[in-house]
Amino acid sequence: MFVRRLQLPLYSINLFCYAVVMKFFLTLVGLIFVLEGLPYVASPEAMRKWLRQLVNMEPGQLRFMGLVAMTVGFILLWLVR
Repeated sequence: MFVRRLQLPLYSINLFCYAVVMKFFLTLVGLIFVLEGLPYVASPEAMRKWLRQLVNMEPGQLRFMGLVAMTVGFILLWLVR
């Protein structure tokens, strides 16, 4: 009549959580590489032209673009989580 509970040692639970987090992290890194490489495969000529324009931009403009990208990313993460 008595039900025995399976009790796992604490270290095995921590290892399981670590494995799940690492799998998620590596999945995200892989997705970033895919998304970063996609424009170069789809249209290398346009990327070369865009990169030439990027080199000629002022540092302040680049910082502003980076700040906007980070803000959009944080807002997206906040909405999803």
